[in-house]
Amino acid sequence: MCGRFATTTPPDKLAAYFGAEAPVEAEDVQPDYNVAPTRDVPVVRVRNDERSLDYLRWGLVPRWAKDLRIGSKMINARSETVATKNSFRSAFAKRRCIVAADGFYEWKRIDEKTKQPMFIYRADGDPLAFAGLFERWRDAEEREYHTCTILTCGPNGDMEPIHNRMPVLLAPQNWEEWLDPFNGETESLQQLLVPAPEGLLRSHKVSTDVNSVKNNSSSLLTAIT
Repeated sequence: MCGRFATTTPPDKLAAYFGAEAPVEAEDVQPDYNVAPTRDVPVVRVRNDERSLDYLRWGLVPRWAKDLRIGSKMINARSETVATKNSFRSAFAKRRCIVAADGFYEWKRIDEKTKQPMFIYRADGDPLAFAGLFERWRDAEEREYHTCTILTCGPNGDMEPIHNRMPVLLAPQNWEEWLDPFNGETESLQQLLVPAPEGLLRSHKVSTDVNSVKNNSSSLLTAIT
């Protein structure tokens, strides 16, 4: 799964990288070195036929949900079942997005009592493009929430020693197909949900300080021996 990641690239640079319009509140967005569920995360989606960089609550809330809190259980969607599972199938067909990140954390099991946090990122330093879905949900007071989830798949060779799942990473040549809200070719889209090519990612050990969501500084990304 993907349960924690980092977003450090400024919104204007992130928007330029994805060919999207930057958010109005871009100047107010601060780096987040320990993104946790329910926080707002940078998402690229198509609105009014144009790519837009927006900040959505992490943890998808289906339209039929009665409580916003269900989103904390839906931060990830398994690529193998996303097209058929009731919680995600509508969003998969019509509301796909890219969740942008500069790297993500995973915990490698050392023994029965010990897990070593690892930071995983692109070898070339570019942002990661997680395949994502988004939804719009209204509460009883008609307040609207925009929420999202990250798709996961089996590991590639880089990730297999660390964990048995990884986020689906979309290559730039597949962004347009994935983001197109009028693309209903679910079988073709499903073919994009595969492990990233080996060699794309690098990883290193980081401090167990990342285990607590209260910690949020650039030191969390620092490699340790």
